[in-house]
Amino acid sequence: MADRRNRERWGRRAESIAALWLMAKGYRLLARRVQTPGGEIDLVMRARGTLVFVEVKARATLDSGLAALHPAAQRRCQAAARWLMPRFGWPGAAVRHDAVLIRPWALPHHLVAIWRDE
Repeated sequence: MADRRNRERWGRRAESIAALWLMAKGYRLLARRVQTPGGEIDLVMRARGTLVFVEVKARATLDSGLAALHPAAQRRCQAAARWLMPRFGWPGAAVRHDAVLIRPWALPHHLVAIWRDE
């Protein structure tokens, strides 16, 4: 049980780090940890007229973070984004799916436009 709490705490911390990293790059935070029937979106942000759904992965290595961005994660994120478009979207908004990989003692790794909507 303690291990699960530690993972949850590390995940929340990683989301905070990712949000701060993106805000430093000029993104505006709209929401965090948004639950939908399609799944959860870690961060919903806006960047220069683009609505950005961000998946945050906290892993020990870059490779394990990349491996966590598998097709099932893509389907879950895209389904959740479809639920959230009416809430956060605006007419003519461009939509993008990004990821931020968080590793211990390393700067965040921001991946832009990792998935295309299907």
